[in-house]
Amino acid sequence: MFPSQATEDYILQHTIPESDYLRRLWRATNIHLLAGRMASGHLQGRLLKMLVQMIRPHRILEVGTFSGYSAISMAEGLDDDGLLYTYEIDDELEDFTRPWIEGSSVAHKIIFTIGDAINEAPRLGITFDMVFLDGDKRTYTDAYQMARRVTTHGGYIIADNTLWDGHVADNAYDHDHQTLGIRAFNDLVAHDDSVESLILPLRDGLTLIRVK
Repeated sequence: MFPSQATEDYILQHTIPESDYLRRLWRATNIHLLAGRMASGHLQGRLLKMLVQMIRPHRILEVGTFSGYSAISMAEGLDDDGLLYTYEIDDELEDFTRPWIEGSSVAHKIIFTIGDAINEAPRLGITFDMVFLDGDKRTYTDAYQMARRVTTHGGYIIADNTLWDGHVADNAYDHDHQTLGIRAFNDLVAHDDSVESLILPLRDGLTLIRVK
């Protein structure tokens, strides 16, 4: 499920390169922020951009901005009139993240807000063709239920970290609240007859969900 370093290096050597701006953002994220590996990074970032180019959404909602790497990656795939609304609940990240988003070549496509997307995104009164969930794992089920309400029919919801380093299948983590949150999310999606879903064993697990 998790490739060796040699295999990972080979994969990246044969994947579309990230921009120099994203490379610098990745480095700065890992130097200046705790848990820098939470950023999407080269492989997942290129996948997100390609998914956007394939789905061709007009509006994207992101739950959990962190350092802005995934937001910029997705915005790179948007058409010129597309918009990405991204929410980060941790206000301490704003001083780091906002300058990186505003300094990017796709800043005009990104609306960055500090706040709780679960409560605030529905208040926009709009629907989204694509939603990327990457926020607090303990509230993933709440985020999913919100996303279902604001996602168009035929739209896509993508959820990150749904294997959680394999903890979802390890009984040793039965009392870990984040693991329990992801398990509850995975079960909820698997039993939701209104969607089609699959889990990709990419990095920490990426679930693709299509709303019927």
